[in-house]
Formats: sequence, C-alpha cells, structure tokens
Amino acid sequence: MASSYTAVVTATREGRSGGRASASDGLLDVTLAVPKEFGGAGGGTNPEQLFAAAWSACFVGALKRAAAQRHVPAKVLGVTAEVTLHHSDTDEFDLGAVLRIELSGVDQRTADALGADAHRLCPFSKATRDNIPVAIEATVVA
Repeated sequence: MASSYTAVVTATREGRSGGRASASDGLLDVTLAVPKEFGGAGGGTNPEQLFAAAWSACFVGALKRAAAQRHVPAKVLGVTAEVTLHHSDTDEFDLGAVLRIELSGVDQRTADALGADAHRLCPFSKATRDNIPVAIEATVVA
C-alpha cells in the first residue's frame, strides 16, 4: 500500500495529565487534561475527544463515498462520535463508541445501509474493528 500522508503529533510532559499535543506542521497545538467527569481538573482536551473528532470527520467522507457508490442522493448533515473511556475495577481501561449519523434525502433503511457501508470504508472504523464495541445509529432528517 502506498503512503500518501503521515500525521506527526508529539505529546509532551505529562501526556493526558497537563501535557501538550502538537503537530509537526504547527496546525494542532492543544493542552491536554483529564476530564472533570473522570476525576481530573479539566481545562484541556483529551485523547478521547481528539479521537472522536478525527473519527467523525473521517466518517463523513466515508458516508459520502458510500452514497456515491450506491448512487443515492443522501446529504450528510453530520456525524457525532461518542468515544467512551471505560475504567474497570481491575484498573484496566477500554474504549467503546457510538457513531450517530444524520442524513437527509434517503429513507431509514438506506440510511442504515449507508452507515454500515461507511463503517466498512472508514479507516478509523477499520482500525477499531473487532477491538472495541461500536454502534452505528442513523437518523433521517427531513
């Protein structure tokens, strides 16, 4: 497989606990923090938010490609990725995700099929396949 783009991001200092993450091109530079909901101080983004942002953006493109392949006039209104960090009693961490897609121009059955197709096409979905539980929920908006 030919490589066409490599993102280079470095996390420094304390990583998710008050560190920074910055891209080599300077376009991404964020403070990291453990969310208040997880017992942290908050005040910065976290790996789960960054992963959800990347996955939802990529999934929009996969949905558009899936619609084009099926020759259906779907309009992608948005994808919301909910990435949950689970912490067990045995001090282990795992991820789970829900991808909520909103489409117009198609019926519910087609929207569900496009969601499944996009999940097969999206590189982030491929990377997580059989590794974390993922639910795809499609909503048709008039």
